[in-house]
Amino acid sequence: MLKGIGYLVSCISVVCLGVTAWSSAAEHPAMLGFLVAGMATSILGMGLRFLSHLREKQREAQTRISK
Repeated sequence: MLKGIGYLVSCISVVCLGVTAWSSAAEHPAMLGFLVAGMATSILGMGLRFLSHLREKQREAQTRISK
């Protein structure tokens, strides 16, 4: 649970930083693209790490049950 909250806070942080950079990046289409891509990949990466964490916990629970 705590790990999930940490990932959520990180995602909110990415959005906050993106919002502050948006106005200067909007003047240059390439920079705007990099900003959006960076935000998206950062959030995607955090989501994948969280899914990995959930799967690991699930495997640990199955291992305890089978013993």
